[in-house]
Amino acid sequence: MSKRRFAVIGSGALGGLYGAMLARAGFEVHFLLHSDADHVREHGLQIDSKNGDFHLNDVLVYDDASKMPACDVTILGLKTTHNHLLPELLPAAAGRDGVVLVLQNGLDVEADTAAVVGPDRVLGGCCFLCSNKVGPGHIHHLDYGRILFGRYSPADQPPVGVDEPLQALAADLKSAGIDAQATGDLWRARWRKLMWNIPFNGLSVVLDAATDQLMNNAAATRLAREIMQEVAAGSAACGRPQPEDAIETTMEHTRNMVPYDSSMRLDYKAGRPMELQAILGNPIAAAERAGAAMPKAQMLLDQLRFLEQRPSGRSR
Repeated sequence: MSKRRFAVIGSGALGGLYGAMLARAGFEVHFLLHSDADHVREHGLQIDSKNGDFHLNDVLVYDDASKMPACDVTILGLKTTHNHLLPELLPAAAGRDGVVLVLQNGLDVEADTAAVVGPDRVLGGCCFLCSNKVGPGHIHHLDYGRILFGRYSPADQPPVGVDEPLQALAADLKSAGIDAQATGDLWRARWRKLMWNIPFNGLSVVLDAATDQLMNNAAATRLAREIMQEVAAGSAACGRPQPEDAIETTMEHTRNMVPYDSSMRLDYKAGRPMELQAILGNPIAAAERAGAAMPKAQMLLDQLRFLEQRPSGRSR
């Protein structure tokens, strides 16, 4: 195991889980917390996981990002709706030489981090994970958990490949029990994840349904499949064609996962802003610039914007 030091900014269902796994494995991990900072200082972190429950005592907790030490890798698990805070949250933990691993949903979400620390220090990762924060310092990991990550680069550049530092970081993550794999084409990976995120996050809100309810309804699965076809066409138009079996594989994985409330549906039900621009707006715009229309995805986005802006829209 390396002596790489980690920071976690956004210690919720995603960042909290991966950070806790790294700390359990013996890595030095510094967690930025907000509402439950005092609770975790006193009681630690509790992880209930399909792979085995565990508890962490003596967690390195901060409620002020400026007081965090410089780390080798900063895991960014915040929702993109909080990216306006990055100029305040990143500088101390990222230091002069540290890299930032952006584990956010959407397309080109790394740009905000790159504006703070520089593009050469930015990695992006797609998480295939079912996890919820169920209470202060308490995370429930339901299913999956893989991270596919790579270097951030402009969309119009060819794939950058997998270098030795990426391989070394993947090895550290794997040593902590995290299913991590490096990719040389982050943009292709982002589009591949959007084939799930756009239909299932969006439809879960519009149709007020968890994944099992969507997959058990013929009309909903038809809508999901048609939206996936648009995403695949958008990805191809942007120079990142997806495997021919990508849609069927995504449908099968969703059918087999435990019943799950998407992050967007949880945000909507809690009255929090939804990640509409990152998950739907950015890819729709990118596809249109490349000459590929996504009308069903655009309709879904328009419906979500209506629901988010309607004062009584969340009283279901």
